[in-house]
Amino acid sequence: MSGDQYGRYDYTFAVPPMPAAPPPAPADGVRAVAVAVLNLSGLGLGYALTRRWLLTLLCLVATAVLLFVALPADPDGVPVAALVVYGLFLAAVAAHGASVGLRTRLSWPPSAPLALVVGLVLLVAPAGGVVLYDNARDEATQQMLLDRLDKADRLVEAAGDKSFAAVESDYRAAQEIYESLSADHPDSRAAAKVPARMKTFYTTAAASYDKRDYCAAVAPLTYLRTVPKKMPETDLSDLKDWPDDRLATSLYECASDGLTSGQSTWAAQFGELLTSFPDSEQAAKVEPAVSSAVTATAKGLSGSDPCAAVDQLKSLSSQIQTIQAEGTTVAALAKDADQASSRADAGTYSCGVDQYRDGDFDAAQTTMEEYASAHKSAKNAGLAKKIAIAAEIAQTVPAAGKKLPTNRTGGSISVTVQNDSPDDITVMYTGPVTGSFTLKGCGSCKAYSLSSTILRGFKPCNANKNYPERTISLPTGTTYFLHKPKSDSSTPASDTAKLESGYIYTECAYTTESLS
Repeated sequence: MSGDQYGRYDYTFAVPPMPAAPPPAPADGVRAVAVAVLNLSGLGLGYALTRRWLLTLLCLVATAVLLFVALPADPDGVPVAALVVYGLFLAAVAAHGASVGLRTRLSWPPSAPLALVVGLVLLVAPAGGVVLYDNARDEATQQMLLDRLDKADRLVEAAGDKSFAAVESDYRAAQEIYESLSADHPDSRAAAKVPARMKTFYTTAAASYDKRDYCAAVAPLTYLRTVPKKMPETDLSDLKDWPDDRLATSLYECASDGLTSGQSTWAAQFGELLTSFPDSEQAAKVEPAVSSAVTATAKGLSGSDPCAAVDQLKSLSSQIQTIQAEGTTVAALAKDADQASSRADAGTYSCGVDQYRDGDFDAAQTTMEEYASAHKSAKNAGLAKKIAIAAEIAQTVPAAGKKLPTNRTGGSISVTVQNDSPDDITVMYTGPVTGSFTLKGCGSCKAYSLSSTILRGFKPCNANKNYPERTISLPTGTTYFLHKPKSDSSTPASDTAKLESGYIYTECAYTTESLS
Protein backbone atom coordinates (compact mmCIF):
# COMPACT_ATOMS: atom_id res chain seq x y z
CA MET A 1 0.00 0.00 0.00
CA SER A 2 1.30 3.55 -0.81
CA GLY A 3 -0.09 7.13 -0.20
CA ASP A 4 0.29 10.74 -1.45
CA GLN A 5 0.06 14.16 0.07
CA TYR A 6 -3.68 14.16 0.00
CA GLY A 7 -3.96 10.93 1.97
CA ARG A 8 -5.02 8.64 -0.89
CA TYR A 9 -3.75 5.14 -0.84
CA ASP A 10 -3.39 2.42 -3.54
CA TYR A 11 -3.99 -1.23 -2.62
CA THR A 12 -2.57 -4.21 -4.54
CA PHE A 13 -4.07 -7.82 -4.12
CA ALA A 14 -2.48 -11.06 -5.37
CA VAL A 15 -5.16 -13.45 -7.01
CA PRO A 16 -4.08 -17.11 -7.42
CA PRO A 17 -4.63 -18.64 -10.98
CA MET A 18 -7.79 -20.89 -11.66
CA PRO A 19 -7.07 -24.56 -12.47
CA ALA A 20 -7.90 -25.72 -16.09
CA ALA A 21 -10.15 -28.68 -14.85
CA PRO A 22 -11.36 -30.07 -11.54
CA PRO A 23 -8.67 -32.02 -9.94
CA PRO A 24 -9.13 -35.77 -10.51
CA ALA A 25 -10.69 -37.67 -7.69
CA PRO A 26 -8.86 -40.49 -6.11
CA ALA A 27 -9.22 -43.75 -8.01
CA ASP A 28 -12.35 -45.65 -6.99
CA GLY A 29 -12.96 -49.12 -8.46
CA VAL A 30 -16.55 -49.29 -7.16
CA ARG A 31 -17.36 -45.99 -8.83
CA ALA A 32 -15.83 -47.21 -12.09
CA VAL A 33 -17.99 -50.35 -12.04
CA ALA A 34 -21.06 -48.26 -11.14
CA VAL A 35 -20.56 -45.97 -14.17
CA ALA A 36 -20.00 -49.00 -16.44
CA VAL A 37 -23.18 -50.70 -15.17
CA LEU A 38 -25.18 -47.47 -15.52
CA ASN A 39 -24.01 -47.18 -19.15
CA LEU A 40 -25.15 -50.77 -19.80
CA SER A 41 -28.73 -49.58 -19.40
CA GLY A 42 -28.35 -48.09 -22.89
CA LEU A 43 -29.39 -44.64 -21.63
CA GLY A 44 -25.88 -43.33 -20.96
CA LEU A 45 -26.68 -42.74 -17.27
CA GLY A 46 -23.07 -43.31 -16.25
CA TYR A 47 -22.00 -40.51 -18.58
CA ALA A 48 -24.80 -38.30 -17.27
CA LEU A 49 -23.69 -38.72 -13.65
CA THR A 50 -20.12 -37.90 -14.63
CA ARG A 51 -21.33 -34.88 -16.66
CA ARG A 52 -20.35 -36.25 -20.08
CA TRP A 53 -23.38 -34.86 -21.90
CA LEU A 54 -22.41 -35.49 -25.51
CA LEU A 55 -21.64 -39.08 -24.73
CA THR A 56 -24.95 -39.37 -22.91
CA LEU A 57 -26.72 -38.08 -26.02
CA LEU A 58 -24.81 -40.57 -28.17
CA CYS A 59 -26.08 -43.45 -26.00
CA LEU A 60 -29.65 -42.19 -26.23
CA VAL A 61 -29.42 -41.91 -30.01
CA ALA A 62 -28.00 -45.43 -30.34
CA THR A 63 -30.78 -46.86 -28.19
CA ALA A 64 -33.41 -44.93 -30.15
CA VAL A 65 -32.07 -46.35 -33.42
CA LEU A 66 -32.28 -49.88 -31.99
CA LEU A 67 -35.88 -49.30 -30.90
CA PHE A 68 -36.72 -47.93 -34.34
CA VAL A 69 -35.35 -51.09 -35.95
CA ALA A 70 -36.93 -53.47 -33.43
CA LEU A 71 -40.44 -52.00 -33.15
CA PRO A 72 -43.10 -52.97 -33.84
CA ALA A 73 -42.24 -56.55 -32.95
CA ASP A 74 -41.78 -58.80 -35.97
CA PRO A 75 -41.89 -62.63 -36.09
CA ASP A 76 -38.37 -62.58 -37.48
CA GLY A 77 -37.13 -60.51 -34.54
CA VAL A 78 -34.39 -57.87 -34.60
CA PRO A 79 -31.79 -58.32 -37.33
CA VAL A 80 -28.72 -60.10 -35.95
CA ALA A 81 -26.42 -57.43 -37.34
CA ALA A 82 -28.25 -54.73 -35.40
CA LEU A 83 -28.00 -56.71 -32.16
CA VAL A 84 -24.29 -57.39 -32.69
CA VAL A 85 -23.53 -53.74 -33.40
CA TYR A 86 -25.59 -52.55 -30.43
CA GLY A 87 -23.99 -55.13 -28.13
CA LEU A 88 -20.52 -54.01 -29.15
CA PHE A 89 -21.59 -50.41 -28.62
CA LEU A 90 -22.78 -51.16 -25.05
CA ALA A 91 -19.57 -53.00 -24.29
CA ALA A 92 -17.57 -50.06 -25.56
CA VAL A 93 -19.48 -47.44 -23.56
CA ALA A 94 -19.35 -49.65 -20.47
CA ALA A 95 -15.59 -49.98 -20.78
CA HIS A 96 -15.18 -46.31 -21.50
CA GLY A 97 -17.55 -45.39 -18.69
CA ALA A 98 -15.50 -47.47 -16.26
CA SER A 99 -12.38 -45.56 -17.33
CA VAL A 100 -14.15 -42.23 -16.86
CA GLY A 101 -15.71 -43.19 -13.50
CA LEU A 102 -12.45 -44.43 -12.05
CA ARG A 103 -11.22 -40.88 -11.25
CA THR A 104 -14.35 -38.74 -11.76
CA ARG A 105 -16.67 -37.91 -8.90
CA LEU A 106 -20.38 -38.52 -9.45
CA SER A 107 -22.81 -35.63 -9.40
CA TRP A 108 -25.25 -38.00 -7.71
CA PRO A 109 -25.55 -40.10 -5.62
CA PRO A 110 -22.79 -39.22 -3.24
CA SER A 111 -21.90 -42.84 -2.58
CA ALA A 112 -20.36 -45.05 -5.27
CA PRO A 113 -21.85 -48.26 -3.82
CA LEU A 114 -25.29 -46.67 -3.94
CA ALA A 115 -24.71 -45.72 -7.59
CA LEU A 116 -23.74 -49.34 -8.30
CA VAL A 117 -26.96 -50.57 -6.66
CA VAL A 118 -28.97 -48.08 -8.75
CA GLY A 119 -27.20 -49.31 -11.91
CA LEU A 120 -27.94 -52.91 -11.10
CA VAL A 121 -31.61 -52.09 -10.46
CA LEU A 122 -31.83 -50.19 -13.73
CA LEU A 123 -30.51 -53.24 -15.59
CA VAL A 124 -33.85 -54.85 -14.81
CA ALA A 125 -35.48 -52.48 -17.29
CA PRO A 126 -33.57 -53.70 -20.38
CA ALA A 127 -34.02 -57.29 -19.24
CA GLY A 128 -37.75 -56.70 -18.79
CA GLY A 129 -37.84 -55.04 -22.20
CA VAL A 130 -36.29 -58.14 -23.73
CA VAL A 131 -38.97 -60.30 -22.12
CA LEU A 132 -41.74 -57.98 -23.26
CA TYR A 133 -40.27 -57.89 -26.75
CA ASP A 134 -40.11 -61.66 -26.89
CA ASN A 135 -43.77 -61.80 -25.87
CA ALA A 136 -44.66 -59.26 -28.54
CA ARG A 137 -42.63 -61.22 -31.08
CA ASP A 138 -44.44 -64.42 -30.12
CA GLU A 139 -47.79 -62.66 -30.56
CA ALA A 140 -46.69 -61.35 -33.94
CA THR A 141 -45.73 -64.89 -34.90
CA GLN A 142 -49.09 -66.19 -33.77
CA GLN A 143 -50.84 -63.53 -35.81
CA MET A 144 -48.72 -64.32 -38.83
CA LEU A 145 -49.66 -68.00 -38.55
CA LEU A 146 -53.32 -67.08 -38.17
CA ASP A 147 -53.03 -64.98 -41.32
CA ARG A 148 -51.61 -67.98 -43.16
CA LEU A 149 -54.47 -70.08 -41.85
CA ASP A 150 -56.91 -67.47 -43.12
CA LYS A 151 -55.24 -67.53 -46.53
CA ALA A 152 -55.72 -71.29 -46.75
CA ASP A 153 -59.33 -70.93 -45.63
CA ARG A 154 -60.00 -68.38 -48.36
CA LEU A 155 -58.43 -70.66 -50.98
CA VAL A 156 -60.74 -73.51 -49.96
CA GLU A 157 -63.80 -71.27 -49.83
CA ALA A 158 -63.14 -69.81 -53.28
CA ALA A 159 -62.52 -73.28 -54.76
CA GLY A 160 -65.85 -74.62 -53.56
CA ASP A 161 -67.82 -73.17 -56.48
CA LYS A 162 -65.49 -74.42 -59.22
CA SER A 163 -64.67 -77.73 -60.84
CA PHE A 164 -61.95 -79.68 -59.07
CA ALA A 165 -59.75 -79.82 -62.17
CA ALA A 166 -59.68 -76.02 -62.33
CA VAL A 167 -58.78 -75.50 -58.67
CA GLU A 168 -56.80 -78.61 -57.72
CA SER A 169 -53.68 -76.48 -57.35
CA ASP A 170 -55.54 -74.23 -54.89
CA TYR A 171 -56.55 -77.23 -52.78
CA ARG A 172 -52.96 -78.45 -52.77
CA ALA A 173 -51.71 -75.01 -51.79
CA ALA A 174 -54.19 -74.89 -48.89
CA GLN A 175 -53.18 -78.39 -47.82
CA GLU A 176 -49.52 -77.38 -47.75
CA ILE A 177 -50.36 -74.45 -45.47
CA TYR A 178 -52.37 -76.66 -43.10
CA GLU A 179 -49.60 -79.24 -43.15
CA SER A 180 -46.93 -76.62 -42.43
CA LEU A 181 -48.90 -75.14 -39.54
CA SER A 182 -49.37 -78.55 -37.94
CA ALA A 183 -45.89 -79.88 -38.51
CA ASP A 184 -43.76 -76.77 -38.02
CA HIS A 185 -45.86 -74.90 -35.42
CA PRO A 186 -47.80 -77.60 -33.54
CA ASP A 187 -48.25 -75.45 -30.39
CA SER A 188 -49.59 -72.38 -32.21
CA ARG A 189 -53.16 -71.14 -32.04
CA ALA A 190 -53.41 -71.59 -35.81
CA ALA A 191 -52.36 -75.26 -35.59
CA ALA A 192 -55.04 -75.86 -32.97
CA LYS A 193 -57.66 -74.79 -35.51
CA VAL A 194 -56.39 -77.01 -38.34
CA PRO A 195 -58.44 -80.13 -37.43
CA ALA A 196 -61.70 -78.19 -37.78
CA ARG A 197 -60.45 -76.60 -40.99
CA MET A 198 -59.64 -80.02 -42.44
CA LYS A 199 -63.25 -81.10 -42.04
CA THR A 200 -64.30 -78.10 -44.07
CA PHE A 201 -61.50 -78.87 -46.53
CA TYR A 202 -62.80 -82.40 -47.10
CA THR A 203 -66.48 -81.52 -47.38
CA THR A 204 -65.79 -78.62 -49.73
CA ALA A 205 -63.54 -80.62 -52.07
CA ALA A 206 -66.06 -83.47 -52.21
CA ALA A 207 -69.15 -81.28 -52.55
CA SER A 208 -69.99 -82.83 -55.93
CA TYR A 209 -70.62 -86.14 -54.16
CA ASP A 210 -73.39 -84.63 -52.05
CA LYS A 211 -74.86 -83.24 -55.28
CA ARG A 212 -74.85 -86.80 -56.72
CA ASP A 213 -72.51 -85.70 -59.48
CA TYR A 214 -70.57 -88.92 -59.08
CA CYS A 215 -68.30 -88.61 -62.10
CA ALA A 216 -67.15 -85.17 -60.94
CA ALA A 217 -66.62 -86.54 -57.42
CA VAL A 218 -64.13 -89.23 -58.45
CA ALA A 219 -61.13 -86.91 -58.89
CA PRO A 220 -61.44 -84.93 -55.62
CA LEU A 221 -62.20 -88.05 -53.57
CA THR A 222 -59.19 -89.81 -55.10
CA TYR A 223 -57.08 -86.79 -54.15
CA LEU A 224 -58.45 -86.71 -50.60
CA ARG A 225 -57.29 -90.29 -50.05
CA THR A 226 -53.71 -89.05 -50.50
CA VAL A 227 -53.98 -86.28 -47.90
CA PRO A 228 -53.33 -88.49 -44.82
CA LYS A 229 -49.91 -89.39 -46.22
CA LYS A 230 -48.75 -85.84 -45.54
CA MET A 231 -50.97 -84.54 -42.77
CA PRO A 232 -50.32 -85.53 -39.13
CA GLU A 233 -52.83 -88.21 -38.23
CA THR A 234 -54.00 -86.29 -35.18
CA ASP A 235 -55.27 -83.51 -37.43
CA LEU A 236 -57.52 -85.86 -39.44
CA SER A 237 -59.22 -87.88 -36.74
CA ASP A 238 -61.98 -89.87 -38.50
CA LEU A 239 -61.33 -88.12 -41.81
CA LYS A 240 -58.62 -90.62 -42.74
CA ASP A 241 -61.16 -93.15 -44.09
CA TRP A 242 -63.84 -90.57 -44.88
CA PRO A 243 -63.37 -90.63 -48.69
CA ASP A 244 -63.28 -94.42 -49.10
CA ASP A 245 -66.95 -95.36 -49.21
CA ARG A 246 -67.80 -92.17 -51.09
CA LEU A 247 -65.14 -92.89 -53.70
CA ALA A 248 -66.31 -96.49 -54.10
CA THR A 249 -69.87 -95.27 -54.65
CA SER A 250 -68.74 -92.59 -57.10
CA LEU A 251 -66.65 -95.05 -59.11
CA TYR A 252 -69.52 -97.51 -59.34
CA GLU A 253 -72.20 -94.96 -60.22
CA CYS A 254 -70.04 -93.13 -62.76
CA ALA A 255 -68.88 -96.35 -64.41
CA SER A 256 -72.44 -97.69 -64.50
CA ASP A 257 -73.64 -94.54 -66.28
CA GLY A 258 -70.73 -94.76 -68.71
CA LEU A 259 -71.46 -98.42 -69.36
CA THR A 260 -75.01 -97.67 -70.47
CA SER A 261 -74.23 -94.41 -72.28
CA GLY A 262 -71.17 -95.69 -74.16
CA GLN A 263 -68.49 -93.57 -72.49
CA SER A 264 -64.96 -94.94 -72.67
CA THR A 265 -63.84 -94.61 -69.03
CA TRP A 266 -66.20 -97.06 -67.38
CA ALA A 267 -63.87 -100.09 -67.63
CA ALA A 268 -60.98 -98.25 -65.98
CA GLN A 269 -63.28 -96.99 -63.22
CA PHE A 270 -64.66 -100.45 -62.54
CA GLY A 271 -61.07 -101.70 -62.47
CA GLU A 272 -60.09 -99.05 -59.95
CA LEU A 273 -63.08 -99.94 -57.79
CA LEU A 274 -62.26 -103.66 -57.86
CA THR A 275 -58.58 -103.16 -57.03
CA SER A 276 -58.93 -100.33 -54.47
CA PHE A 277 -62.05 -101.62 -52.68
CA PRO A 278 -62.30 -105.33 -53.57
CA ASP A 279 -64.38 -106.22 -50.53
CA SER A 280 -66.80 -103.31 -50.77
CA GLU A 281 -70.52 -103.56 -51.41
CA GLN A 282 -70.05 -101.52 -54.57
CA ALA A 283 -67.42 -103.91 -55.98
CA ALA A 284 -69.83 -106.83 -55.60
CA LYS A 285 -72.22 -105.12 -58.01
CA VAL A 286 -69.71 -104.67 -60.85
CA GLU A 287 -69.97 -108.04 -62.60
CA PRO A 288 -73.79 -108.18 -62.49
CA ALA A 289 -73.88 -104.68 -64.02
CA VAL A 290 -71.54 -105.74 -66.82
CA SER A 291 -73.52 -108.91 -67.50
CA SER A 292 -76.77 -106.93 -67.65
CA ALA A 293 -75.19 -104.49 -70.10
CA VAL A 294 -74.18 -107.33 -72.42
CA THR A 295 -77.69 -108.77 -72.34
CA ALA A 296 -79.34 -105.39 -72.93
CA THR A 297 -76.99 -104.57 -75.81
CA ALA A 298 -77.58 -107.95 -77.45
CA LYS A 299 -81.30 -107.19 -77.66
CA GLY A 300 -80.42 -104.49 -80.16
CA LEU A 301 -79.43 -107.19 -82.67
CA SER A 302 -83.12 -107.70 -83.39
CA GLY A 303 -83.85 -103.99 -83.42
CA SER A 304 -83.77 -101.31 -86.09
CA ASP A 305 -79.96 -100.94 -86.06
CA PRO A 306 -78.31 -104.33 -85.55
CA CYS A 307 -74.98 -103.05 -86.91
CA ALA A 308 -74.73 -100.56 -84.06
CA ALA A 309 -75.49 -103.36 -81.62
CA VAL A 310 -72.71 -105.48 -83.14
CA ASP A 311 -70.21 -102.63 -82.77
CA GLN A 312 -71.30 -102.04 -79.20
CA LEU A 313 -70.96 -105.72 -78.32
CA LYS A 314 -67.47 -105.85 -79.83
CA SER A 315 -66.51 -102.75 -77.89
CA LEU A 316 -68.00 -104.22 -74.71
CA SER A 317 -66.02 -107.41 -75.15
CA SER A 318 -62.71 -105.62 -75.62
CA GLN A 319 -63.33 -103.19 -72.77
CA ILE A 320 -64.43 -105.90 -70.35
CA GLN A 321 -61.11 -107.64 -70.94
CA THR A 322 -59.26 -104.52 -69.73
CA ILE A 323 -60.97 -104.44 -66.33
CA GLN A 324 -58.47 -105.11 -63.55
CA ALA A 325 -59.90 -107.58 -61.04
CA GLU A 326 -58.99 -110.40 -58.71
CA GLY A 327 -60.35 -113.76 -57.63
CA THR A 328 -63.64 -115.12 -58.92
CA THR A 329 -64.55 -111.77 -60.45
CA VAL A 330 -61.87 -112.28 -63.10
CA ALA A 331 -63.47 -115.49 -64.35
CA ALA A 332 -66.96 -114.00 -64.30
CA LEU A 333 -65.88 -110.96 -66.30
CA ALA A 334 -64.01 -113.15 -68.78
CA LYS A 335 -67.25 -115.07 -69.33
CA ASP A 336 -69.09 -111.80 -69.94
CA ALA A 337 -66.45 -110.75 -72.48
CA ASP A 338 -66.79 -114.06 -74.33
CA GLN A 339 -70.56 -113.76 -74.33
CA ALA A 340 -70.41 -110.26 -75.79
CA SER A 341 -67.99 -111.42 -78.47
CA SER A 342 -70.06 -114.47 -79.45
CA ARG A 343 -73.25 -112.45 -79.64
CA ALA A 344 -71.49 -109.86 -81.77
CA ASP A 345 -70.35 -112.60 -84.14
CA ALA A 346 -73.84 -114.02 -84.33
CA GLY A 347 -75.28 -110.56 -84.91
CA THR A 348 -72.99 -109.88 -87.85
CA TYR A 349 -75.45 -111.71 -90.11
CA SER A 350 -78.33 -109.49 -89.00
CA CYS A 351 -76.12 -106.47 -89.59
CA GLY A 352 -75.35 -107.57 -93.15
CA VAL A 353 -79.03 -108.10 -93.88
CA ASP A 354 -79.83 -104.64 -92.54
CA GLN A 355 -77.08 -103.07 -94.67
CA TYR A 356 -78.42 -104.85 -97.73
CA ARG A 357 -81.97 -103.70 -97.15
CA ASP A 358 -80.74 -100.16 -96.59
CA GLY A 359 -79.00 -100.23 -100.00
CA ASP A 360 -75.46 -100.12 -98.54
CA PHE A 361 -74.37 -102.96 -100.84
CA ASP A 362 -70.63 -102.39 -100.48
CA ALA A 363 -70.83 -102.71 -96.69
CA ALA A 364 -73.26 -105.62 -96.96
CA GLN A 365 -70.88 -107.51 -99.24
CA THR A 366 -67.95 -107.03 -96.84
CA THR A 367 -70.01 -107.96 -93.77
CA MET A 368 -71.47 -111.11 -95.32
CA GLU A 369 -68.14 -112.29 -96.73
CA GLU A 370 -66.53 -111.88 -93.32
CA TYR A 371 -69.41 -113.66 -91.62
CA ALA A 372 -69.38 -116.60 -94.06
CA SER A 373 -65.62 -116.94 -93.72
CA ALA A 374 -65.67 -116.89 -89.92
CA HIS A 375 -68.77 -119.06 -89.47
CA LYS A 376 -68.47 -121.77 -92.11
CA SER A 377 -70.56 -124.21 -90.11
CA ALA A 378 -73.29 -121.72 -89.15
CA LYS A 379 -76.77 -122.38 -90.54
CA ASN A 380 -76.80 -118.95 -92.20
CA ALA A 381 -73.34 -119.29 -93.76
CA GLY A 382 -74.69 -120.40 -97.16
CA LEU A 383 -77.27 -117.66 -97.32
CA ALA A 384 -74.67 -115.10 -96.24
CA LYS A 385 -72.59 -116.06 -99.29
CA LYS A 386 -75.64 -115.57 -101.55
CA ILE A 387 -76.36 -112.15 -100.02
CA ALA A 388 -72.71 -111.18 -100.56
CA ILE A 389 -73.04 -112.21 -104.26
CA ALA A 390 -76.26 -110.25 -104.70
CA ALA A 391 -74.74 -107.22 -102.95
CA GLU A 392 -71.76 -107.25 -105.31
CA ILE A 393 -74.05 -107.46 -108.36
CA ALA A 394 -76.21 -104.66 -106.98
CA GLN A 395 -73.22 -102.34 -106.85
CA THR A 396 -73.21 -102.46 -110.65
CA VAL A 397 -76.93 -103.13 -111.23
CA PRO A 398 -78.85 -101.52 -108.34
CA ALA A 399 -82.10 -103.21 -109.39
CA ALA A 400 -80.55 -106.52 -108.42
CA GLY A 401 -80.66 -105.50 -104.78
CA LYS A 402 -84.39 -104.89 -104.51
CA LYS A 403 -85.04 -108.30 -103.02
CA LEU A 404 -83.10 -110.25 -100.42
CA PRO A 405 -81.74 -113.54 -101.81
CA THR A 406 -83.08 -116.85 -100.56
CA ASN A 407 -81.73 -120.38 -100.35
CA ARG A 408 -83.76 -121.46 -103.39
CA THR A 409 -81.84 -123.46 -106.03
CA GLY A 410 -82.41 -124.79 -109.55
CA GLY A 411 -85.24 -124.16 -112.01
CA SER A 412 -86.93 -125.32 -115.19
CA ILE A 413 -85.12 -123.11 -117.65
CA SER A 414 -81.73 -124.02 -119.11
CA VAL A 415 -79.26 -121.16 -119.39
CA THR A 416 -75.87 -121.69 -121.00
CA VAL A 417 -73.19 -119.17 -120.10
CA GLN A 418 -70.20 -118.78 -122.44
CA ASN A 419 -66.97 -116.86 -121.82
CA ASP A 420 -65.95 -114.50 -124.64
CA SER A 421 -63.05 -113.09 -122.61
CA PRO A 422 -59.32 -113.80 -122.41
CA ASP A 423 -59.60 -113.82 -118.61
CA ASP A 424 -61.05 -116.30 -116.22
CA ILE A 425 -64.53 -115.04 -115.44
CA THR A 426 -66.55 -115.36 -112.26
CA VAL A 427 -70.18 -115.41 -113.29
CA MET A 428 -72.48 -114.14 -110.56
CA TYR A 429 -76.26 -114.11 -110.84
CA THR A 430 -79.16 -113.22 -108.61
CA GLY A 431 -82.91 -113.13 -108.89
CA PRO A 432 -85.20 -115.99 -107.89
CA VAL A 433 -81.96 -117.97 -107.49
CA THR A 434 -78.55 -116.66 -106.49
CA GLY A 435 -75.18 -118.23 -107.14
CA SER A 436 -71.83 -118.00 -108.87
CA PHE A 437 -69.31 -120.10 -110.77
CA THR A 438 -66.06 -119.60 -112.69
CA LEU A 439 -65.37 -120.06 -116.40
CA LYS A 440 -61.85 -120.34 -117.73
CA GLY A 441 -60.64 -117.73 -120.14
CA CYS A 442 -60.96 -117.99 -123.91
CA GLY A 443 -57.44 -118.15 -125.28
CA SER A 444 -58.33 -116.62 -128.66
CA CYS A 445 -60.64 -113.92 -127.25
CA LYS A 446 -59.93 -110.37 -126.17
CA ALA A 447 -61.62 -107.63 -124.18
CA TYR A 448 -63.96 -105.39 -126.14
CA SER A 449 -63.48 -101.67 -126.30
CA LEU A 450 -66.16 -99.70 -124.51
CA SER A 451 -67.13 -97.93 -127.74
CA SER A 452 -67.79 -101.19 -129.54
CA THR A 453 -70.22 -102.39 -126.92
CA ILE A 454 -72.57 -99.46 -127.51
CA LEU A 455 -72.84 -99.93 -131.26
CA ARG A 456 -76.06 -101.28 -132.70
CA GLY A 457 -75.72 -104.94 -133.53
CA PHE A 458 -73.03 -105.66 -130.96
CA LYS A 459 -73.17 -109.38 -130.27
CA PRO A 460 -70.48 -111.08 -128.18
CA CYS A 461 -69.95 -114.83 -128.45
CA ASN A 462 -70.86 -114.54 -132.14
CA ALA A 463 -67.65 -115.95 -133.66
CA ASN A 464 -67.20 -119.53 -134.62
CA LYS A 465 -65.15 -120.41 -131.57
CA ASN A 466 -65.17 -123.04 -128.93
CA TYR A 467 -66.04 -120.79 -125.99
CA PRO A 468 -65.67 -122.11 -122.44
CA GLU A 469 -69.23 -122.58 -121.17
CA ARG A 470 -71.46 -123.91 -118.42
CA THR A 471 -75.17 -124.64 -118.32
CA ILE A 472 -77.28 -123.88 -115.25
CA SER A 473 -80.98 -124.24 -114.46
CA LEU A 474 -82.90 -121.17 -113.35
CA PRO A 475 -86.58 -120.47 -112.63
CA THR A 476 -88.66 -117.99 -114.63
CA GLY A 477 -88.34 -114.35 -113.81
CA THR A 478 -85.66 -111.70 -114.01
CA THR A 479 -82.10 -112.73 -113.32
CA TYR A 480 -79.23 -110.26 -113.07
CA PHE A 481 -75.80 -111.35 -114.23
CA LEU A 482 -72.37 -109.89 -113.49
CA HIS A 483 -69.29 -111.12 -115.31
CA LYS A 484 -66.28 -110.40 -113.12
CA PRO A 485 -62.88 -110.89 -114.78
CA LYS A 486 -59.94 -112.18 -112.83
CA SER A 487 -57.70 -109.47 -114.33
CA ASP A 488 -57.90 -105.97 -112.92
CA SER A 489 -57.24 -104.56 -116.39
CA SER A 490 -60.79 -105.37 -117.50
CA THR A 491 -64.09 -103.99 -116.33
CA PRO A 492 -66.92 -106.32 -115.20
CA ALA A 493 -69.87 -106.55 -117.59
CA SER A 494 -73.48 -107.04 -116.60
CA ASP A 495 -76.66 -108.35 -118.17
CA THR A 496 -80.30 -108.62 -117.21
CA ALA A 497 -82.27 -111.60 -118.48
CA LYS A 498 -86.05 -112.07 -118.25
CA LEU A 499 -86.48 -115.80 -118.38
CA GLU A 500 -89.71 -117.39 -119.66
CA SER A 501 -90.80 -121.00 -119.96
CA GLY A 502 -90.33 -122.78 -123.28
CA TYR A 503 -87.05 -121.12 -124.22
CA ILE A 504 -83.40 -122.06 -124.05
CA TYR A 505 -81.15 -119.15 -123.16
CA THR A 506 -77.53 -118.40 -123.86
CA GLU A 507 -75.70 -115.86 -121.75
CA CYS A 508 -72.40 -114.46 -122.99
CA ALA A 509 -69.77 -113.31 -120.56
CA TYR A 510 -67.35 -110.73 -121.87
CA THR A 511 -65.18 -107.95 -120.56
CA THR A 512 -64.46 -104.42 -121.69
CA GLU A 513 -61.18 -102.59 -121.58
CA SER A 514 -60.70 -100.38 -118.55
CA LEU A 515 -60.47 -96.65 -119.17
CA SER A 516 -57.01 -95.32 -118.28
